[in-house]
Amino acid sequence: MRAVYSCGLEATFDVIGGKWKCLILWRLHPDARRFGELKRLVTGITEKMLIQQLREMEADGLVRRQAYPEIPPRVEYSLTPMGISLKELLGPLCEWGSKYIEQMGGQHLCEDAETQTQCVPG
Repeated sequence: MRAVYSCGLEATFDVIGGKWKCLILWRLHPDARRFGELKRLVTGITEKMLIQQLREMEADGLVRRQAYPEIPPRVEYSLTPMGISLKELLGPLCEWGSKYIEQMGGQHLCEDAETQTQCVPG
């Protein structure tokens, strides 16, 4: 994260910019997730990219990484209060995308991999 921004929107996009961070935020709420589960839920992301994005989000204070002293090792990722506050903003963005996706030439295939329901805020 930079130290100087011209406005709050610029700071916000600095921490959630790119293709993957909003999707990761969406999939991390409300439950903590293990890496493999998160990779499965964020369709199309590579392992390398997921690692990179999680590290950046942890450095920015959005994600908490919890390593458990077990064998085999277990690591879970969850949202911090700051990450939760950003996740709450994604519901309206999802609704907007669902409303206009066909008008933008897309097809609505946004389904939750676990419940097989359309992504809706919550």
